[in-house]
Amino acid sequence: MTALNPAGWRPEMSVSGGADDSATFTGNRALMLEEPLIFEIGSTETTGVDFDDDAPAADPGSLMRSAPIGLPGLSESETVRHYTRLSRQNYAIDLGLFPLGSCTMKHNPRLNEKVARMPGFADVHPLQPQETVQGALAVINELAFWLIELTGMYGVAMSPKAGAHGELCGILCIKAALEARGEDRRVLLVPESAHGTNPATAAFAGFTVEDIPATKEGRVDLEALKARLGPDVAGVMITNPNTCGLFERDMKAISDAVHAVGGYVYCDGANFNAIVGKVRPGDLGIDAMHINLHKTFSTPHGGGGPGSGPVVLSEALAPYGPIPYAARYADGSLKLVEEESAGAEHPETFGRMTAFHGQMGMFTRALAYILSHGADGLKQVAEDAVLNANYVLRSLEDVLDAPFGPSGPCMHEALFTDEGLAEGFTTLDIAKALIDEGYHPMTVYFPLVVHGAMLIEPTETESKAVLDQFIGALRSVALRAKNGDPALKAAPHYAPRARLDETLAARKPVLAWEGNL
Repeated sequence: MTALNPAGWRPEMSVSGGADDSATFTGNRALMLEEPLIFEIGSTETTGVDFDDDAPAADPGSLMRSAPIGLPGLSESETVRHYTRLSRQNYAIDLGLFPLGSCTMKHNPRLNEKVARMPGFADVHPLQPQETVQGALAVINELAFWLIELTGMYGVAMSPKAGAHGELCGILCIKAALEARGEDRRVLLVPESAHGTNPATAAFAGFTVEDIPATKEGRVDLEALKARLGPDVAGVMITNPNTCGLFERDMKAISDAVHAVGGYVYCDGANFNAIVGKVRPGDLGIDAMHINLHKTFSTPHGGGGPGSGPVVLSEALAPYGPIPYAARYADGSLKLVEEESAGAEHPETFGRMTAFHGQMGMFTRALAYILSHGADGLKQVAEDAVLNANYVLRSLEDVLDAPFGPSGPCMHEALFTDEGLAEGFTTLDIAKALIDEGYHPMTVYFPLVVHGAMLIEPTETESKAVLDQFIGALRSVALRAKNGDPALKAAPHYAPRARLDETLAARKPVLAWEGNL
């Protein structure tokens, strides 16, 4: 057995992405299997299934293809092996810590999955008669009330399908409220520390976006914000906790100032996981906030379909929320308020966000998570998430530059930069070397307000032992970068592929060619 040096690199390792491929006939490296493209496995001239030679001829005008489909024919075993081998090259939360910052890649409890697969939830169809889906509507209604209670808001729109979709919903509510007042305000203020989707959403909704600078502490400059407020300002879009991993301590003062000039406050709730059960956004003067169910309430990213981004609304904006929404009537039944009844029950709605009412799989998973934790458990979620992030921050700030370390405790994520690395070494080198250590890299070069950013969010679902191993790996890589280890520039060494020219790979991708990869 060859001893490894602390850098984890052996002299015989090539820069082609692991041990020299010529060492084996197949290109495989033990259980790291080399997998060609599916077109290289099967031929387009064959099929993986048998057809009945005596099958009747197709009728004219049928769906029979008039030209070859051009897909490779594989047997069942070849197909299963192909996709299984590819899946082994994916990193996932079920394999290890996923340190992406501002993404909250937390464990998805299997209890949630069991509930989502229960008959009546997994098999529900959006076109079923409402009297046959009373249980599903009750879940939506129950989750809605939990979200209102946890945020201290007045109402909630459950139909938005994702965070950015929820942002659009909130901004359209603000737009409708301003139009109802007969005001044509066109400016939305977006701080530098907000998520990048915020200005995009504002522009999409027809607003002009203006930046508000951050202080040296990484928080919104309150005085700069106040100086810009005026009759043309529709409101502010603020992320709290912000993208620098810090709580906006002046949030209530910001809300009061915006409300004083007739504007509204939109909060990006992507980081609600850090304050759930601890802080109610409604108490801070927020008028609208989307909640990413995958970030705070453990539903999977995507969830096998659309995500889910409910939007909680203040009393001032709730009348303008979208339809449909679930309502309970005097006889105990639940119904969706649609266009035909909106005029009487929800006359000021801005309209519809989606064809149907949200994503049932995400609703059931989120409610299962909430009920299994209870109020005290959700409070602990936030406390443990913040504790883990601060543990990472303080364990690494002696080897990595932490620009906002002096600003006090961070919230859900720890932010570092590539300041202080050896000349020529960057954040990208550290990210690629982490792959050799068996980790998906952290979020890199975001937020944009910090040069060479490395953003790490451990979430509350990781144990101290898991964090210690990750911290040890990152310390090792950081020290190599500070000492100018040349092997770092060619990392990853153990991955199936070498480091790509990322610009060239994006603009001129080559999927296969003759010879070894």
